[in-house]
Amino acid sequence: MEKITFKPSKNGLQGEITIPGDKSISHRSIMLGSLAEGKTEVKNFLTGEDCLRTINIFRQFGVTINLEGTDVTIKSPGVKSFKEPTEPLYFGNSGTTARLMFGILPALPFHTVVHGDPHLTIRPMGRVVNPLKLMGASIDGRENGEFLPIAIRGKELKGIHYEMPVKSAQVKSAILLAGLFATGKTTVIEETKTRDHTENMLAAFGANITVNKNEISITNQNLLTSTNVTVPGDISSAAFLLVAGAIVPNSELTLKNVGLNETRSGIIDVLQEMNAQISLSNERISAGEKIGDVSISYSPLKAIVIDGNMIPRLIDEIPIIALLATQAKGTTVIKDAEELRVKETDRIKAVVKNLTTLGANIEETEDGMIIHGNTPLKGGELLSFSDHRMAMMAVISSFVCTEKVWLDDTSSIAISYPEFFDDVRTLLK
Repeated sequence: MEKITFKPSKNGLQGEITIPGDKSISHRSIMLGSLAEGKTEVKNFLTGEDCLRTINIFRQFGVTINLEGTDVTIKSPGVKSFKEPTEPLYFGNSGTTARLMFGILPALPFHTVVHGDPHLTIRPMGRVVNPLKLMGASIDGRENGEFLPIAIRGKELKGIHYEMPVKSAQVKSAILLAGLFATGKTTVIEETKTRDHTENMLAAFGANITVNKNEISITNQNLLTSTNVTVPGDISSAAFLLVAGAIVPNSELTLKNVGLNETRSGIIDVLQEMNAQISLSNERISAGEKIGDVSISYSPLKAIVIDGNMIPRLIDEIPIIALLATQAKGTTVIKDAEELRVKETDRIKAVVKNLTTLGANIEETEDGMIIHGNTPLKGGELLSFSDHRMAMMAVISSFVCTEKVWLDDTSSIAISYPEFFDDVRTLLK
């Protein structure tokens, strides 16, 4: 494939942009809006490939979903009127679609088969499938349902009391969604609180859900009621431009309407702790989600340790945080992040490989990495690994390299940030 070339930036990033909708919340808005009978309108929906996969699945169930720009209108007969799909459901490369749908499909009164692209097919699903089997779900596939393709036969589910063995919002969400249909009460207990968009949206749609610190319970007592959703800007997408603003000299930029949910805003805390010049304004709450504008400007940075309860709050941002750390004075340690090894690619290996290519002084560990800064980056040929986060990190790295950066493929960026290059060009003008 032809390599795409990016030149180093001589000038800073300047200006103001609005970040596209949050991927996690966009997925959930389609799922819950389709389960609820009636009309749901979604504003600022992320039109990335992953979220479009979720729309296509519910259309196969007989839900009418119209997309105009970033506005979505869902007209659903309700989950009790879903029809059996005539073809297997295709998840593409969307791990969120796959894992959350596993919470819904076992409760539907028919048979479904699901599959994905080659990258999703090797991602582990047992962490979701196993607790659902405890609820009575009939799920089978490669290696007893560990990997796609997977077949599901709908049947009656029962509530469970489940202590999470992994820090995963996707696993938690799948169990809670299954609890919507299960007899009795379903309770999930987390050791560390993970992103809570599912809990917030279930409450907004009228589910009988209670949250007591790290213990969440749900029953099938309430039918979901259609409601309207405004999706905040995706902080995981914003992170790439925030890091660019922090490490590229002369930069000063503002990102509007960014989601600031505390279970996701670890990148803000990390930037503050590393001495970045960052500030929040226009903070407000919309449908249970905190939103605000984030401004950042270039400043010298210092190294920190990132571990423990902080990791679930920024797990998707670690690739760009690793680049940030190469430009900070001192040694930054990232640990307790073994979850990175089961993302779109093994992101620990991928990050270390690409940053080493650029000349960074970085070491791979079992559960993270050690980054020695402040290190000048030279440029070089990088791989995207068909992973949107890795591809965007490579583009941002070109702004601080002394030579050109070549990237094998940028197509994966459309998964989460279709307007990425347009926004970058706007800020570089």
